[in-house]
Amino acid sequence: MLRGAGVFVDDIAQPHACHVAFVRSPVAAGRITAIHTAAAKTAAGVRAVVTADDIGRPALTAVLERDEFVPTAMPLLAHDKVRYAGEPIVAVVADSRYLAEDAAELVACEIEETAPVLSLADHDAGVPPIHDEAPDGVLVDLQMFADGELAEALADAPLVLDETFRSGRVAAAPLEGRACLAQWQDRDDQLVVHLSTQVPHQVRTGIAAALGLAERQVRVVAPDVGGGFGLKCVVGREEVVAAAIARRLRLPVRWSEDRQENLMGACHGHEQEYRVRAGFAADGTLLGVDADIRCNIGAYSVYPFSCAVEPLMAATELPGVYKVGRYAARGRGIATNKPPTAPYRGVSRPQLVFVMERLMDKAANRLGIDRLEIRRRNTIRREEFPYQGPNGISYELGSYLEAMERCATEIEQAGWWERRKSDDGLLRGIGIANFSERTAYGTATMGMRKMQMTPGFDVSHVRMDASGDVTVTTGTCGHGQGHETTFAQVVADRLGVDPARVKLRQGDTDLASFGWGTWGSRSLVIGGGAAAVAAGRLADQLREIAGELLEADAADVELLDGHAQVRGVPDSRIGIDTLASTVHFRSHTLTHDEQLLEARGAANPPGMFSNATHAALVEVDPGTGDTKVVDYLVVEDCGVVINPMIVDGQVRGGVAQGIAAALYEEMTYSPDGQPLTGTFMDYLMPTASEIPPIAVHHLVTPCELTETGAKGMGEGGTIGAPAAVVAAVNDALRDYGAEIDSIPVRPADVLCVLRESA
Repeated sequence: MLRGAGVFVDDIAQPHACHVAFVRSPVAAGRITAIHTAAAKTAAGVRAVVTADDIGRPALTAVLERDEFVPTAMPLLAHDKVRYAGEPIVAVVADSRYLAEDAAELVACEIEETAPVLSLADHDAGVPPIHDEAPDGVLVDLQMFADGELAEALADAPLVLDETFRSGRVAAAPLEGRACLAQWQDRDDQLVVHLSTQVPHQVRTGIAAALGLAERQVRVVAPDVGGGFGLKCVVGREEVVAAAIARRLRLPVRWSEDRQENLMGACHGHEQEYRVRAGFAADGTLLGVDADIRCNIGAYSVYPFSCAVEPLMAATELPGVYKVGRYAARGRGIATNKPPTAPYRGVSRPQLVFVMERLMDKAANRLGIDRLEIRRRNTIRREEFPYQGPNGISYELGSYLEAMERCATEIEQAGWWERRKSDDGLLRGIGIANFSERTAYGTATMGMRKMQMTPGFDVSHVRMDASGDVTVTTGTCGHGQGHETTFAQVVADRLGVDPARVKLRQGDTDLASFGWGTWGSRSLVIGGGAAAVAAGRLADQLREIAGELLEADAADVELLDGHAQVRGVPDSRIGIDTLASTVHFRSHTLTHDEQLLEARGAANPPGMFSNATHAALVEVDPGTGDTKVVDYLVVEDCGVVINPMIVDGQVRGGVAQGIAAALYEEMTYSPDGQPLTGTFMDYLMPTASEIPPIAVHHLVTPCELTETGAKGMGEGGTIGAPAAVVAAVNDALRDYGAEIDSIPVRPADVLCVLRESA
């Protein structure tokens, strides 16, 4: 990749491909009364102008098998109503992208515009429903936990906090936007779709279902993928439309979104509101939490996760690393005239950690307790694992308190407290956030969500060819996480060969038998675990054959440095490549009935918890409200670390994304629903100039539930950063009595609270 040898969808040569441009809704809400396509159809280079009627009005419908869930179809192309500005209505197919876009401008859509529902406040005010099936606008309403003694606990509590916290809507904005190249192949009776996706097999299912094809008739191939962050772990309607057109026209069809389409038309995340009542004892002990969580999920349920993914996560995992005493939580998904929300990196956990850490800081201030001390009194301790929370979750062994203490020590040694005292007119603050990150959700855990499609397990095949090189297939699908390196390490370790001799094959539904893709910090733990199991079985085969050739018991044979060697007898060894050659070409010399060297493995852990403590040092200019993170520190425990460089890179990337959510990024809209952040001039992606040095320290608590001892960690950086940064901002504003309980924190917000507190 660093040598420019990567191959993304747009790099796949197909000189005869047609290009698609979408005609998108110019308004946020309205009824389509007419679509005029005649002028576009006669434009230069146009092959087809496609409406929903032309392709049979197919739709993607996510289903959650709960009475509290209202299923609603997401049409591939809008045909009766438009539900957000940017929703695709017509697809124009032409010989080039330029011609397609020129012709798209000739399409005229007549739309009777209606009042949009953009916010939770709009919903509360009572406006027309987004979907007829949900007249109250609520697509999912989950009372996840109830506690008959909670009200009494709060009534008797010496301190009760009654607070509201909000987070803004953000975009994933991967470097490579969504892209696909679809082609029908008569020879194989198959639709081949090259796609920038995190979940090839789920996309295969979505395309097959929408177009009425057998799964075998759809092959999805993900080449190199330039980032996803959750945006690409759902099935996108534009990609399915391109596939439908390719099948209909029997021509290769290409679509690659531009940045404006990505910001205004792709899925978003994290627009949430938490109304929380929390009771504390005089010594800071948390006695109970009652949470009412509402998520602005946009216009549609995304396929296959549904719109419940955020409210479910928020209501279930709000307690985090803390013992909350009594607990009740309700999570709702409210439909609005904005793009749908996908399981964006962190999935509600940046918000719920932000909420819990704000509660801790507020209670500490009110009760006069040190911020670290109140956390010590409420954190789940090592001797209390496995800890059974009131949210029904069993937490396996972690280092929650140890991580915080290590973080406090590192801050002290780094001189943060001295730097905080600097008297140069700037306000400085230090923020700390503790959290656990549930990772690698297996089938049993995901089954509790009651999705119609239940993700969880993964399988892997490992085979050794006659030269001794190894090929690994997996159903996970990396998009920049370095799977090629870590999977090779795991397999090579089992087989005793150089990792350079192990090649990973991923992202091809015809190559990997099945898999659930890459999301939720699952790849190394589940996909890598499956590969480790398969490699272990292949290693057993090698030991058996080596035992025969070396006239030793297989149990005495070890695999290392490219050889099979009798343990304790260095001279009794044989090269693994020689073993491979013997099995393939001279099997008649063996008594073992081995014609090939290959094995299958599977992994399906229950889901485990990494944990971390984040700390941020910020500077706030009281004159302009400008806020900068000037130093950052992470103490992370993700179990066994397979590749420290990759882990640290993931942590730092996540922290950058979390800082962005805390201070810079937010999708904003005009009162009539027009997106105001359609370019990077308006949507403030941070650069290296805004991201400080990030120190990463590791604790290692091996996980007994996984094959490698590792826990996932792909989302942790994003999860902890918003809470730590906002805590630091509030610490900086502390002497003014000012507080901010929403993200992002913009300069205007700082100036506003300073003005109000003056």
